[in-house]
Amino acid sequence: MAKYGEGDKRWIVEERADGTNVHNWHWAERDCLEWSRARLSALLAGLTVLDGEGGLTLRTVALDKLDGEAYVNIRKGKVIPGYELSLTLSWEAEAASEAGASKVAGAAEVPYLADENADEDPDLRVTVRGDETPLARRARDAFLARGKPLVLEKIREFVAAMAKGGPAKDELESKKTSAKGAAPAAAPGAAPAAKREEVPAPAPAAKEKKAKGKDKEGFKTIEMTEKFYCRAKDIYEILMDENRWKGFTQSNARISREVGGEFSLFDGSITGVNEELQEGKLIAQKWRFGSWPDGLYSSVRLVFDEPESGVTIIKLKQTDVPEEDKYGNSTVVENTERGWRELIFQRIRGVFGFGI
Repeated sequence: MAKYGEGDKRWIVEERADGTNVHNWHWAERDCLEWSRARLSALLAGLTVLDGEGGLTLRTVALDKLDGEAYVNIRKGKVIPGYELSLTLSWEAEAASEAGASKVAGAAEVPYLADENADEDPDLRVTVRGDETPLARRARDAFLARGKPLVLEKIREFVAAMAKGGPAKDELESKKTSAKGAAPAAAPGAAPAAKREEVPAPAPAAKEKKAKGKDKEGFKTIEMTEKFYCRAKDIYEILMDENRWKGFTQSNARISREVGGEFSLFDGSITGVNEELQEGKLIAQKWRFGSWPDGLYSSVRLVFDEPESGVTIIKLKQTDVPEEDKYGNSTVVENTERGWRELIFQRIRGVFGFGI
C-alpha cells in the first residue's frame, strides 16, 4: 500500500483550492448524532398533550437520553441515511382537585429507532416514576391514548428529515445554488455572443431518443437473475404456498393461487394482486409496500426457466418502484432489491437446500 502522498495521481481525487467535492463523486459522510439530539429535542420537548381536559394537564418535558449512532452518506448528490438510536423522553402530569394540585412524572422510551425500519413506527413504552397511584395510572393511560400518536408523528418528522440529508441537506442545497449562480469568468476582450455559439443546443431528436429508454421520473426498475438447483415447479410452489412462505421468512403470509386473487407478505408489509399465473413458468403481480404512497403499485414479473433438469433460472423484473416512500425516505429501491435477494432468494436456498 502506498504511503499518504505517494499514490498514483491518476487514482487520487485531489483537494481543490475551493474545497469542493465535485458532484460528491466520492463518499462524503457526515456524523449526525449531535444534530439528531438537537432535532429530536426540538421536536419532542415541551409538547402539550392535554391542556386541562378532564382536569388533567399533561406535557412532555425534555429529551433525557439519546444513545446510538446517526450519520448520512452522500455520493453524487444521493443521500443514504443510517441510524440506530434509543431515546428516553420525560413527561409530567398535573391534576387539579378540591384538595389542591397533584403531580406525577413518567418517561416514554423508544428502545430502537433505525433506518432499516424507517417505514414503520417504532415501539414506544410509557412508564410512571414513583408509586402506582390512581393519578399515575390515569396519566399513563392518557399519554398512551393522546401522547403516543403525537410523539410518533414527531419521530416521523425526524425520519423524513434524515432521509433528505439531515444536517447535510442545507449544505447540499447551498452548493447546488452556488454552482448554478457561479458563471465562469469571461476572458478579457471575449465577445459574449461568440461564447454562446461554442455550445450548440442539443438536437431535439437526440433528446427524445435518450429519454425513451428511461424510467418514469421518480420511479426505477429492478432486474435480477437468480439460479437455483431445483425444478422450476418446486420453487414456483414455494413462492405461491403461504405455509412454506411462513416457514422460510418466519413471518405471516396470505397468498391466493388464483388470478385476480390478493396476497399479503411479511406480516402485511407487502400486499398486492395476482395478474397472471403459469405454474412453473410465470408469476406476474401488482405489488406494493405499505409505506409507499397510497394507491401506488409496482409490477412484478418472475419468469422461470429450466435450461436443464434440476437447474432453474428466475428472472425478476419489477417496474415502477418509487424512489421515495410517503415519509420521504429515499432508500426504497435499495431496500426492495436487498429484500428480494437476502430475505427471499437467499433464504429459499438456505432453508430448502437449493444451492448457493
